[in-house]
Amino acid sequence: MLLLPPHPLVSLPLLLLLLLVTSITTNTISYPDFQFLNVKEAITETKTKSFKTSQYQEPFKNQNDTQTNGQWKLKLVHRDKISFNNSNLLHARIHRDMKRVASLIRRLSGTASYTVEDFGAEVVSGMDQGSGEYFVRIGVGSPPRDQYVVIDSGSDIVWVQCQPCTQCYNQTDPVFDPSNSASFIGVSCSSAVCDRVDNSGCHAGRCRYEVMYGDGSYTKGTLALETLTFGRTVVRNVAIGCGHRNRGMFVGAAGLLGLGGGSMSLVGQLGGQTGGAFSYCLVSRGSEVSGSLEFGRGAMPVGAAWIPLIRNPRAPSFYYIGLSGLGVGGMKVPISEEVFQLNEVGNGGVVMDTGTAVTRLPTVAYVAFRNAFIAQTGNLPRASGISIFDTCYNLFGFVSVRVPTVSFYFSGGPILTLPANNFLIPVDDVGTYCFAFAASPSGLSIIGNIQQEGIQISFDGANGFVGFGPNVC
Repeated sequence: MLLLPPHPLVSLPLLLLLLLVTSITTNTISYPDFQFLNVKEAITETKTKSFKTSQYQEPFKNQNDTQTNGQWKLKLVHRDKISFNNSNLLHARIHRDMKRVASLIRRLSGTASYTVEDFGAEVVSGMDQGSGEYFVRIGVGSPPRDQYVVIDSGSDIVWVQCQPCTQCYNQTDPVFDPSNSASFIGVSCSSAVCDRVDNSGCHAGRCRYEVMYGDGSYTKGTLALETLTFGRTVVRNVAIGCGHRNRGMFVGAAGLLGLGGGSMSLVGQLGGQTGGAFSYCLVSRGSEVSGSLEFGRGAMPVGAAWIPLIRNPRAPSFYYIGLSGLGVGGMKVPISEEVFQLNEVGNGGVVMDTGTAVTRLPTVAYVAFRNAFIAQTGNLPRASGISIFDTCYNLFGFVSVRVPTVSFYFSGGPILTLPANNFLIPVDDVGTYCFAFAASPSGLSIIGNIQQEGIQISFDGANGFVGFGPNVC
């Protein structure tokens, strides 16, 4: 595929399509060395927009759902859509992100069949609550009670806060009351489902669960089988946690929808019926359009750039991929490929994570990558570093700026060149932009959701691949 240099008059969707490089089929490949960042537009999107929160709390209506060839697709909405408190947004988000990364590193250093059609769910974003995650709205119980839950590709348990709530944080919707659900069934201690839960226990004959997220967040309660509703698709007997004691930075959401690779995640529980297949588009910051979260074989696109998933027996919940290098301005940065490899004892490697906002790289890789970017942006005025960002620019007064492209080189050949908004982001509303990468305190690399925004990403668990593109969102 030959990619032409971007032009200021090229439409954004077309430009993003040009930036998705599928695979190398010849010895040489041409793709843009530079692109344009619309500074004025991006700054405008950082400012709080007025809207009616209630419109995002309504149950799903048929017009929000589409069905094509048996595939369910529901709208995915950016986290900006639910706004509660815009003060100190950046610092709250980065604080949460730092704890998230520390949690993943600590987890790695330690050590049923459901009949269902292809389906999806609406995803909304929690950035304005200081959260880096994306939310999905689902129905819980019978009749379904609509709840916002965080989607998390790095964990497995599906849970919501439940009455009676001994300790609960504030959420947008009323706390779920299992006594009002005709389909709620408590799981007994002797159940095989209980045996699949880490840190399970027993109280009064009921299976108890406990999940600690390492950032001070946790959920504790009883395990149950319950019906979940995604648009017009009903999935029965899903094992969920009914959290009676919960604490954390989930602000606004009722709980969490685990999409990890383990057996207790929603993906794992659906099993062979969906083949471990799901696809999502995380809409870009400030966007007025919707993205999507879809499940099932019908969600797998034709024309994506597919790369193998790598399994780590020490961390079955995580989705590892092979990364061979990084590029700036059309040039591959001289970094040893070994820096990104998962070793024989399960350390290092590259994880894709929807719950981490900013991509982390091993220090040696980050420094080389950052220095290459700085070398090609010498014409831009610098600004002081902010929080975890050490490379920032003062773009006040600029309408647009020309910046070098940033690329991921994947093992086996494919190259993904990111849109400018995915690596140079506004951190205030007066024109301060920062290079949206940071050094990892360990050898683990994490590709965060800022870098994933606007790109269709698909997981084919049955065949062991992850795909990028061909669509943008």
